[in-house]
Amino acid sequence: MDERAKQTLLQLVHDDALQSHESLATRLGVNVEEVVQAISDFEAKGIIMRYGAVVNWDKADSSRVTAVIDVKVTPERGRGFDQIARRIYLFPEVVSVSLMSGTYDLQVIVEGRKIQEVAQFVSEKLSTIENVTSTTTHFRLKTYKFDGVIFDDPTTDQRLVVTP
Repeated sequence: MDERAKQTLLQLVHDDALQSHESLATRLGVNVEEVVQAISDFEAKGIIMRYGAVVNWDKADSSRVTAVIDVKVTPERGRGFDQIARRIYLFPEVVSVSLMSGTYDLQVIVEGRKIQEVAQFVSEKLSTIENVTSTTTHFRLKTYKFDGVIFDDPTTDQRLVVTP
């Protein structure tokens, strides 16, 4: 399988991991064994890390709070941001950590059951890490689109009524 087909395969699996190998092979114009081998290679190399579903937690009546935290840090000599990011991502509350360009260095996404739980994480765990100089916490109020999936209810007509 050529590189372009492999990239297309990755995108297809990312968009819908439930597609059968047969369906993927048909869409790519290759045989099933090539698809199975490519996916196996992607998994072995850590390119495909896991498979998952996009869940609309608001509709699932889940009591969960998500916060996006912008973190300024002083990078460590010889290690840069990696060591600090590693300390942060090991906390179980942390969903993701990304190195960012711009005003803040790291973007940390945290989940908790209540706002107080997230606030306690920030004040007692995150802000006390050496080299963390400041944090700004933003609480997610509503998700409209996530990972390419639109969460708004498309059956609701959003147009204004026009009358003569």
